[in-house]
Amino acid sequence: MMFDVIVVGAGPAGLFLACELRLAGVRPLVLERRPEPDLSDKAHGLAGQVVRLLDHRGLFERCGGRGVPVPAPGHFFGGMPLPLHTLGEANPMYLLPCDQRDLERVLAARAAELGAEVRRGQEVISFAQDADRVEVVTRGPGGAETTLTARYLVGCDGGHSMVRKAAGIGFPGVSDDHVVDRSALIGPSEHVRILPGGRVLIEGLGEIPAHFHRTDRGVFTLLAHDPRRPLINTAEWEEHPAGGYPGPGAPMTLAEMEKSVERVLGVRLPLSPPPEGAPVMLRRLCGRNTRLADRYRAGRVFIAGDAAQVSHGPTLNLALQDAANLAWKLAVTLRGRAPEGLLDSYETERRACAERVVTQTLAATALLAPGAEVTALRRLFAELLGRTENLRMIAELMAGGDVRHDMGEERPAGPTGWFAPSLALTTGDGRPRRLAELMRDARPLLLDLTGGDALAAAAAPWLGRVRHVAATATAATAADAPAPALLVRPDGYVAWAGAGPDGLRAALARWFGPS
Repeated sequence: MMFDVIVVGAGPAGLFLACELRLAGVRPLVLERRPEPDLSDKAHGLAGQVVRLLDHRGLFERCGGRGVPVPAPGHFFGGMPLPLHTLGEANPMYLLPCDQRDLERVLAARAAELGAEVRRGQEVISFAQDADRVEVVTRGPGGAETTLTARYLVGCDGGHSMVRKAAGIGFPGVSDDHVVDRSALIGPSEHVRILPGGRVLIEGLGEIPAHFHRTDRGVFTLLAHDPRRPLINTAEWEEHPAGGYPGPGAPMTLAEMEKSVERVLGVRLPLSPPPEGAPVMLRRLCGRNTRLADRYRAGRVFIAGDAAQVSHGPTLNLALQDAANLAWKLAVTLRGRAPEGLLDSYETERRACAERVVTQTLAATALLAPGAEVTALRRLFAELLGRTENLRMIAELMAGGDVRHDMGEERPAGPTGWFAPSLALTTGDGRPRRLAELMRDARPLLLDLTGGDALAAAAAPWLGRVRHVAATATAATAADAPAPALLVRPDGYVAWAGAGPDGLRAALARWFGPS
């Protein structure tokens, strides 16, 4: 039996890729070496454009969101507050608090609903490819080996990706061995009071910002998505911090966390574990890695998520968007309708986004480091953020919305190449709908606000592959419609915008194959 796509890794990238492939009518097989889901505490939320992508798939509320996504009034960059509410409708920053283990649970359930097969306890030990297929050798419980065959292989197997290494894909980058990050989930404490407005009162210190508090000795953060078990973090820029640092291999303890907090804040803060039955997390990360694969493809083998890029930044945001970008392009190719260069555009588009995350991560880390020169830099940076155009630039960078994909035009035109805007619509049947609701099935969408028949006639040869929806924008959002018609790719990016058939046929052929 030959599978369409074998996905290695059942983390967020692999599971979301499986969901996207199934929506596109592709038969994937997900292989995961762990026998059970990973319940360890990792990422704690999603930010920016990816939140709207989950809304496109109907997963926003399933991941803990309420109603529809709305921009966050504020956020932080390099520990510096960003008054995003001052951007008004231009605010691109959406936030979705969601622990990674909960996100994986939601994605695993969705993959099962869509009929994606996930095999746990199966470690990929080797693969070989030719012009037509990839043969994958796995080792299961008891050491039994099995050979599986697929048209394509995608490595979503993390920063130490076996798929990336075996494909000969380089992973250059930089490492900083002088930063030690510690994290712990703690129980309620009489020494810490969480105040309205995202601030915290610490006994013996006073009131400080909850999210990022930089001192001359390091950084302290507190996240209280669940007040019963707040998450605290410290970052110290010392290779061997004072106070008995036990080394990378020693288990992290609450006492070590207390000493780290005292070094950073200068006050003793007694800590207690979370209430019985609540998840427990004590984690120490020694050093920071920032690495970006030199390519995302080797023949019929692709990489996505942390297999392609790791940093101390929003890699989970990248991973899900990698999956959405790659899935529909594989599906078009598997149907034999792919235009030239379609699969190669995955690397071109997603690597450009990863480069921006690397820039963001390294810059934010530099702004948090100790030292008088960094303090001076932060003062200057705060002045720059006082200008609306600079604030919006940083917000777009953090949201992952500052990279315009090349849609094959001679010149950038309007919204083309950017993520589709949020629009409230009334469809032809008189129903109020949001643009996000029209993207639930992950099909290409021709949104037609012209009120005529010309676009439907021009797109007729593609209507088996592209969904045409005639609608009108509601009065409240009509001004937000960037053009009378939009061609939206399954990953949410606008491939064409206009009023008449000129250019539409070329865009349809460019992305979804000849008529």
